[in-house]
Amino acid sequence: MIMGIAKFERLFRVAAQLDVDKDDLKRLTDFVNQKIHDMMIMGVVAAKANGCDIIRLYDLPITKGLQETMREFKKMDVELELQPILDQIAGLPQVELDYDEEVEAHLPELVGAITVALARTFRALDPSLRNPQTEHWERAQHIFDQLL
Repeated sequence: MIMGIAKFERLFRVAAQLDVDKDDLKRLTDFVNQKIHDMMIMGVVAAKANGCDIIRLYDLPITKGLQETMREFKKMDVELELQPILDQIAGLPQVELDYDEEVEAHLPELVGAITVALARTFRALDPSLRNPQTEHWERAQHIFDQLL
């Protein structure tokens, strides 16, 4: 898992006043893994277009909104550990290029920002939502697949 259940529950509560449980943590891990993998695939495309043989942070498709969410995540005082994230990434299909140390150093912020953005997406989809259900996860996945 990319984070422990206590951090996950706290992050969703702080970000969007949502209640989640350990079953949702598996969904989050799968979701974040897919989005990180998608970003790495696009990072390969950008790195190659720039004539590089390694993915750098600026090669990743980090939008203005995601950058802002990364800053907001840092202010939330929820620290994610790098090693569980690296362990998850190691289990993903490999992309053509490796990433540099700066990308690695920013992975916890990126994972945190994706998590915060997901929580806030749930809230935007249904302002009265307390506990995301399968249909909410599917809708959010569809939105993120279109945008990220």
